[in-house]
Amino acid sequence: MKIQQLLEKKELHPYLLKVRYGMEKESQRVTLSGDLVATDYPETLGNRTHHPYIQTDFAETQMELITPVTESIPELFRYLAAIHDVAYRSMDAEEMLWPLSMPPALPEKDEEIIIAKLANFEDVLYRRYLAKTYGRRKQMVSGIHFNFEFSDTLIRKLFEAQTEATDYQQFKTDIYLKVTRNYLHYRWLITYFFGATPTSEARYFVDEKGPEEPVRSIRNSMYGYKNHEDVQVTYATIQAYLADIDRMVEEGKLSEEKEFYAPVRLRGGKKVADLADAGIRYIELRNIDLNPFEKYGISEMQVECLHVFLLFLLWKDEGTDADAWVAEGDEKENIVTLEHPLKPTVFIEEARALVAELAAFIDKLALPVSKNLIADLEEKLASPEKTLAGRLYLASQQTSQKELAVTQGKIYHDHAWERPYQLAGFRGMELSTQILLFDAIQKGIQVEVLDESDQFLKLKVGDNIEYVKNANMTSKDNYIVPLIMANKTVTKKVLASAGFRVPAGREFDDKEAALQGYAEFAEQGFVVKPKTTNYGLGISIFKDGASFEDYQEAVEIAFSEDTSILVEEFLPGTEYRFFVLAGETKAIMLRVPANVKGDGVHTIEELVAKKNEDPLRGTDHRAPLELIQLGSIEKLMLKEQGYTVESVPEDGTIVYLRENSNISTGGDSIDMTKEIPEAYQKVAAAAVEALGAVICGIDLIIPDKNRPADEPGAYGIIEANFNPAMHMHMYSYQGQSRRLTMDVLNLLFPEVM
Repeated sequence: MKIQQLLEKKELHPYLLKVRYGMEKESQRVTLSGDLVATDYPETLGNRTHHPYIQTDFAETQMELITPVTESIPELFRYLAAIHDVAYRSMDAEEMLWPLSMPPALPEKDEEIIIAKLANFEDVLYRRYLAKTYGRRKQMVSGIHFNFEFSDTLIRKLFEAQTEATDYQQFKTDIYLKVTRNYLHYRWLITYFFGATPTSEARYFVDEKGPEEPVRSIRNSMYGYKNHEDVQVTYATIQAYLADIDRMVEEGKLSEEKEFYAPVRLRGGKKVADLADAGIRYIELRNIDLNPFEKYGISEMQVECLHVFLLFLLWKDEGTDADAWVAEGDEKENIVTLEHPLKPTVFIEEARALVAELAAFIDKLALPVSKNLIADLEEKLASPEKTLAGRLYLASQQTSQKELAVTQGKIYHDHAWERPYQLAGFRGMELSTQILLFDAIQKGIQVEVLDESDQFLKLKVGDNIEYVKNANMTSKDNYIVPLIMANKTVTKKVLASAGFRVPAGREFDDKEAALQGYAEFAEQGFVVKPKTTNYGLGISIFKDGASFEDYQEAVEIAFSEDTSILVEEFLPGTEYRFFVLAGETKAIMLRVPANVKGDGVHTIEELVAKKNEDPLRGTDHRAPLELIQLGSIEKLMLKEQGYTVESVPEDGTIVYLRENSNISTGGDSIDMTKEIPEAYQKVAAAAVEALGAVICGIDLIIPDKNRPADEPGAYGIIEANFNPAMHMHMYSYQGQSRRLTMDVLNLLFPEVM
């Protein structure tokens, strides 16, 4: 097959780097001091057997993090980052993931290495068999399995450009077999660059003698976790490959097909035998050591290097004898794995030639790879101490390998916990959506971001698919519901007709009419607000009336947000946000308007800046609390109190910068769910039902929460929100957290929750 000539065709160039990636990353759970934990797998992660993202490998302490299939390196690392966040924050806060492939110090007794406590007893039996056959200690080594699939478009265009092969599936299988044989032949080069297991920790080698440490990669050497030497298969054809595995099972050298552990695993179906009919769909590289200098165990540069290298191996000619070609690669791998990490490889000249050939290949096909990719590989060849094994060994000499692992592990642990309300990889999304994504991943619900800027998600469990926008807009609400609540006039009429108290007022479509209506409200408290906006935008509140000038400015502000505005009576009392889901009040929040506390020294502007330093505060709904602003509304509020931004309030004086208490305008959130009587909770739920909604945030003004809710004037409903912010309930300024995203997921997927 003349692949080189085919790949060089210009019409194929747009498809050369189009691929699909996936990754499985194993790590041991350890204490913050670097000792293997004695705790069970976290219950918060649900059923690990069927979890799409987080499972258990051999031992109860060994987590396996699994990304979905992705089509770009950035997308791969977004999911890898998110799953790491979920894993870390699902474990005990005093636990972390060990960043090395070689396990930490192991127990003295084998039986103290606890086999994963899986629900399926057959899975437990299989692990017991592995423990007996290979030893429990060998099973504790971890690494990365890198799944790689060429774009089907690329392979089809290659198929269409040639004339020798007539069966597409067989052609595709042969493509992957060629890459596999070449990878097995040249994988020693990958081990040189990225091997990262130079030394072992205490009690890894107990029943057998280990290598003379340090080396490049214990894990990939003859001392690593491998099948016994009598397990041999051919990669000449898929039929011969499958026949050899069948023979190994029949002869008792393997207990079953999946026990065949090779540096490259051929993938095409749920079982190895499926390859006979389905062919090879992708390959799984299993010889990648964890990179302790990267928080996710591998760098984007490594993934890019592997991708380009595999494409190069498709292009590169191979030996005519498939078995001999692979066997020669095995011999070189055995040598390179056991070389001293600070010494050049004995195959240095061949390595330089291969990297030069790779560079020429990149130039010839005009591949848009990172500028420093080749230079980085050349540097590692010239300076072995810059390879991963070299870096790890040198850094370990400063203290110890364990100390280095603990230091790195703590950095990654702290990074995951730094902003526990956010989800790494998706921090550009609205905060409630980030939290919903976190919870979905934690509970094993498959997630797909359909439109990031529009906060649109696809969630899936089995055959059950749900689409969610902005974390709580779901199929459970009819289309008309958000339209009703988006229109404040319609909302008031629906609620009033159902017997609920709402503020009286008028709607204005033009500025002149609104200004002419000033006399109706001048002598009473009133509110000016846009007709259809949310998040408290454009709202001005005057508890005791206002001058015409202030009224005029409020009208201007409201019209800047909408083409119609409302001027309503001000209802005195305390405003509470009730979050209602499926007929039940799940959370109640007291929102205190944006404010600062004077100290007699600093100006209001300085006090705002200081309060905004709180890590819970951010912008654009990416933090539980919003930054306090000093815009026109805030300055108007200060003016009414006799202040400017340069004023210095007396010590202890609370200065309010807003009348409206929205968290989105800098307010403080205080959980009041247990303090508000059930009767008011039922009022809120009944009002939401009257609007026809399943999920709703509804705002009640309550002058005295201890008054019976059925007394005249006991409450007033001032607003209903079809997309209520949930993060303020989950990370409140004061009070108990209410994990409302879990309630949303329970509504959508009760079978999982």
